[in-house]
Amino acid sequence: MNQGTKRSIFRWIHIALSIPILGYIYSPFEKLPDYAPATRFVFLPGMVLTGLWMWKGHVLRRLISTRSAQQDAEVAGYAERS
Repeated sequence: MNQGTKRSIFRWIHIALSIPILGYIYSPFEKLPDYAPATRFVFLPGMVLTGLWMWKGHVLRRLISTRSAQQDAEVAGYAERS
């Protein structure tokens, strides 16, 4: 899967998670306790994580690939010494 497709998927997840938050903001005051737990613990963190992934995901991917390359080198060095 190429990076454009992944970005599109994350964008749609981000948009889908923002819809219930908008409903929470614009709902009548009496209905807020019904939406509060799901909004606070599911939709908002999910939207933040997808937003951060779209914004700085390239940095995280680079860190992960660098660490895995270092770990592979360490494992190979350990195997040669044994």
